[in-house]
Amino acid sequence: LELTPLPKRLLVVGGGIIGLEMACVYSALGTDVSVVELTDSLMPGTDPDLLRPFMKIVKQRYEAIMVSTKVTGMRATVPGIEVTFEGDKAPSVGVYDRVLVAIGRRANGGTLDAEKAGVNVDERGIIAVDKQMRTNVPHIFAIGDLAGGPMLAHKATHEARAIPSVAYTDPEVAWVGLTELEAKAKGIAYEKTQIPWAASGRALSLGRPEGFTKLLFDKTTERILGGAIVGPGAGDLIAEIGVAVEMGADATDISLTIH
Repeated sequence: LELTPLPKRLLVVGGGIIGLEMACVYSALGTDVSVVELTDSLMPGTDPDLLRPFMKIVKQRYEAIMVSTKVTGMRATVPGIEVTFEGDKAPSVGVYDRVLVAIGRRANGGTLDAEKAGVNVDERGIIAVDKQMRTNVPHIFAIGDLAGGPMLAHKATHEARAIPSVAYTDPEVAWVGLTELEAKAKGIAYEKTQIPWAASGRALSLGRPEGFTKLLFDKTTERILGGAIVGPGAGDLIAEIGVAVEMGADATDISLTIH
């Protein structure tokens, strides 16, 4: 965050949450930002509903968003870093002042010599645990990134069922509990309600009506299964849905609460 001078053109390699958060920072500082992602979507694995309002905004702000595109090479030249691409809609070559590589993280279980204590570590650096976070060695427990699951600080401190995920981009994108993609994959019967922020006086007064709030609830019991929010402050607002999921609130509980 202390690059001097600020790059005029920045390429972010990796369209996951961390890469997009950094893209958001440098775009706000005046840098022309391009993002390249190997898969066919930014924030891979995220509910497509959440990405639509996000994409609508960043497409206007960023110089280029290249999905289904592979970086095949980088070369330092006098004008800048020359990057070559492979993909149907990608340019063959681009020149950038700086390149930020954000293509994923690894658990560090393989660096701890845990096997000396008899703890099993897989090839990805992850240590398998049971529901009590116990490893294969009964008196040794593991939490956090090396125990698998979302690599989030609050996940390590709580290891709870309803762990919120937040992309601190603009607009913010947040979700907690069951997602619609997971519900479909697991064959879970659910109902969905989606409320556009264009119907919110507060969102309109902020000049930010592009967001929405989405809730999934059980078809039979109406218990809240999960939810998602897109828009300014989504990372703060998602906690309310997290509480609803953890406490077993139903759709009526939410609708009768004045927000």
